[in-house]
Amino acid sequence: MKKKIVVTALLLGLVSNMSAFATEVACVDVQKVVTASTAVQNLKNEQEKKAKEILAFVEKARKDVAATKDEKKKIALEEKYNKELLSKKEKMDSEYAAKLKDIEESISKTIADQAKTLGYDMVVAKSTVLYGGNDITEQIIKAQTPPKPAAKSKAKPKAKARRK
Repeated sequence: MKKKIVVTALLLGLVSNMSAFATEVACVDVQKVVTASTAVQNLKNEQEKKAKEILAFVEKARKDVAATKDEKKKIALEEKYNKELLSKKEKMDSEYAAKLKDIEESISKTIADQAKTLGYDMVVAKSTVLYGGNDITEQIIKAQTPPKPAAKSKAKPKAKARRK
């Protein structure tokens, strides 16, 4: 009986001290941060441009192959263009993956830095939160967005009054 009382008292003491270990939890809408990222938008535009270049290459290759009359030369030309296309696509994909990884690391670093600055112990994706947590998505977006250059004033400086 004494053991139960001691164990119960010990557990009550531990539970009451748990509030001292409370953690501040924030949540972030990662999809919204990614969508708002200028780096992601730039990468998307760059990929679209490269895709157009590849389509132009394919059209040129088709025309060249169609214009060739000799069957052996046609097959050799198709193989050449297929290899070149594969090389271009692999290069585009690897560059894209590397840039995407850098962007992902940048976003993660921004989230960690903002969480520390704002005093949070933990940040979770908003999509996994059913209840609670402070949403810091907007702070992350602001921190991720580069500041706009200040508009230069075209007003002439006032002349200093002359002393007599």
